Amino acid sequence: MRRDTFLKSMLAAAAAGSLPLSAFAASNVKMMIPANPGGGWDGTGRALGKALIESKAADTVQYDNKGGAAGVIGLAQFANASKGDENALMVMGAVMLGGIIATKPPVGLDKLTPIARLTSEYNVFVVPAESPFKTMKDVVEQFKKDPGSVKWGGGSKGSTEHISASMLAGKVGVDPKKVNYIAFRGGGEAVAAILGNNVSVGGSGYSEFAEYIKAGKMRAIGVTSEKRLPGVNVPTMKEMGYDVVLGNWRGVYGAPGITAAQRAALTEMVTKATKSAGWQEALETNKWTPALLTGKAFDDFVDNEFSSLRGTMHLAGML
Repeated sequence: MRRDTFLKSMLAAAAAGSLPLSAFAASNVKMMIPANPGGGWDGTGRALGKALIESKAADTVQYDNKGGAAGVIGLAQFANASKGDENALMVMGAVMLGGIIATKPPVGLDKLTPIARLTSEYNVFVVPAESPFKTMKDVVEQFKKDPGSVKWGGGSKGSTEHISASMLAGKVGVDPKKVNYIAFRGGGEAVAAILGNNVSVGGSGYSEFAEYIKAGKMRAIGVTSEKRLPGVNVPTMKEMGYDVVLGNWRGVYGAPGITAAQRAALTEMVTKATKSAGWQEALETNKWTPALLTGKAFDDFVDNEFSSLRGTMHLAGML
């Protein structure tokens, strides 16, 4: 039997359920991380890669970091270079949706194949250790007096930390269009700016700031979760009287043009990895909330997120 005929018959058997989809799990995964090293997407991609190997869902994982424009640059490269590649995965999430809405790139997520939502993480606002701002209340008082004097730093335009700062503005009577937001290409750049006192307040997931908070180099003054994060003594924005609740979810997509059977195999592979001890450890260490979602439920979730974010960004004056 010719090899292509054999593969087609195997795929048909997998789709029919007579052959385990794991038979098509990628052994050599190519992981596109559309951000610079050191940020939340980078951490997520590498933690997933480690879990894929640990769970024996993959033999090797090759990483490619391509940062910029809220992941849109990496998205374009992934879409163009990985067509039909059943071994390819790309990390993505709420920040990428915001970037697509803000920049309207020629290549969107609709060209790719949804695989899974993995985690949700809430934004923590921090100030440098020597900052005159001791609490979020101090920041808000100055923000209301002179909005432009408070420099907010974080990920790309349209990121969840950008939206959170704009939401706070609206809650305290400041025109969201006056938020002085400084966008950085990756978590490493944002951390350097905060430690160098080049921004007044920094925002990102707790995992990106944890080591600096523990070392006393940054002071956490608020988190955008509904309740305080487990094991993290940081007040929520809501409990301080600012109704700002916003999660930053992350997930993975597959390449354009893969088959339904190949999508199912990738989904099974990723799901298997999230059950590994290494992945559970990563969740605990980074204070990520597990949020696995696959199939049509994930498709619908992304569609709803686009609609919700578009409305929020419009009200915040970002569009």
